[in-house]
Amino acid sequence: MPLKDINDLEKLKRINAALVSRVERSMDQQGNAFSLFQTAISLENRVRTRTEELHSTLRRLEQSNIDLSAAKENAELANLSKTRFLAAASHDVLQPLNAAHLSVSALAEVQTSDEGRKLVRQVERSLETMEDLLRTLLDISKLDAGVVQPDIGDVSLEALFSSLRSDFQPVAEMKGLSLKFRPVNAVVRSDRTLLRRILQNILSNALGYTRSGGVLVGTRHRGDTIRIDVADTGCGIPDDQREAVFEEFHRGTLPANAELDGGGLGLGLAIVRRMAGALGHPVTFSSKVGRGTIFHIDVPVGIGAPADAIASATSLERSRGYGLFGTRVLLVENDIEVLEAMTFLLERWQCLVRSATSTDDALGLLGDTDWVPDIVIADQHLDGGDLGTATISEVRDYLGRAVPALIVTADSSEAVAKAARAGGIELMRKPLKPAQLRALLAHLLA
Repeated sequence: MPLKDINDLEKLKRINAALVSRVERSMDQQGNAFSLFQTAISLENRVRTRTEELHSTLRRLEQSNIDLSAAKENAELANLSKTRFLAAASHDVLQPLNAAHLSVSALAEVQTSDEGRKLVRQVERSLETMEDLLRTLLDISKLDAGVVQPDIGDVSLEALFSSLRSDFQPVAEMKGLSLKFRPVNAVVRSDRTLLRRILQNILSNALGYTRSGGVLVGTRHRGDTIRIDVADTGCGIPDDQREAVFEEFHRGTLPANAELDGGGLGLGLAIVRRMAGALGHPVTFSSKVGRGTIFHIDVPVGIGAPADAIASATSLERSRGYGLFGTRVLLVENDIEVLEAMTFLLERWQCLVRSATSTDDALGLLGDTDWVPDIVIADQHLDGGDLGTATISEVRDYLGRAVPALIVTADSSEAVAKAARAGGIELMRKPLKPAQLRALLAHLLA
C-alpha cells in the first residue's frame, strides 16, 4: 500500500515499530556474529598458548628424564667405583693385618706367663674386630652395588649347623649360656656362604644380647620352604625399634653383664637384610621385651641330599686333632712380612717349609729330588703378575700328581673362587685364623 494512502496514525506507528524492530534484530545478529568471531579468535589463541606450554613441559620432562637417567648411571658407576676402591683398599689393608694375625698367633705359642698370654689375646681381639669391620663394610658395599651373585645350590642344614655349633659353642660356654641345634635331615636351596653369614650374624647377636638361658636353633617345614628359627632368651626388641635394628651401626641396649663379640659394630642385622634380599630369603622376627627374640629365615627346600658335603664336614671335624709333624710345605708368597710370619707359624707346627715369591722360584725348589712337598700354600697375586692358581697347576704338572693345595688370598672376588674350584684347590681368605688353617691342613693331609 502506498504510504500516501495511509491516513491512520496508529497504523503508521505500528509499521514504524515493526521496521525499527527489524533493524534492531539485524544489528543484534551482526553484533552476535562479530562477538562469536572475536570469541573464536580468543579461543584459538588460548589453544595455541596452551599447546606451546604443553610442548615446553614435555620437552622439560624429556630433559629431566635424560638427566635422571644420566644421574642414575653416574650413581651406579660411582657405586661400582666405590666397590672397586674398597676391594683394592681392603686387599692392601688385609695383607699386613694377615701378617699381624700370624705373628700374634706364633707369639701366643711362646708365651709362658699368664700376663703375656692375656696381652696376646687382647691384641688378637683387636685384630679380629678390625678384620670384621673391614670385611663387613666391603660386603655391604658389594651388596649395595649389586655385584654379589649368589651361587645357588643344595645346602645340607645338618652340615651347616655342625659348622656353626663348632664356632659358637665355645662362646656360649664362656658366657654360661646354652646353645642347642635341633637335629635336622634337610637340604635347602641357597648360597652356602651367604646363608652361613646370615645365621652367623643372627647367632652372634643372640648370644651377645642374652644374659641367661641360651639360644636354640631349629627348623620347620612350611610347604615348599623350610623355616630356620633362631630363638634366644635375651632382652628382646622394643616395637619402636623393629625397623631400626636393620640399620647400619644401630646397637640395641645391652643387658647387664652382657657383651657383644667384636665390641658390637651394629652392622650384623644390616648385612643380614642385604644378604637375605640378594638370596630372596625373607627374614622376619617376633620379640617380647625381657623374654627374648625369634628370628625366622624362610629358605626353599632343596632338590637332593648332598651326602658328600655331610661326609666332608664330618671328616673335617674328625681331622682337627691330626698332627702336622714333618709335613713338607711349599709356601709361595710375595709379601715378605706375610712370608716370614707364615713360615714361623708353620715351623712352630713342626712343618718343613720351603718358600718362594714367584712361579719360577717355586719350580726351582723342586729340583731337589730328596724334597717333594706334601702340600702347596700360595698367595693368588705373586711377583711378576704370576697367579697362585697357575703356580699350583705348574707345580702339579712338574710333580706328575695332584698334590694338595691351598690358595690364601685377600682377594675376595668371585673370579678367584671360581679359578680355585676349577683347579680343585682349597681357598682361604686373609687374614687367616691360624686354628682354621691348621684344621684345614690336617684335613687335606689326612
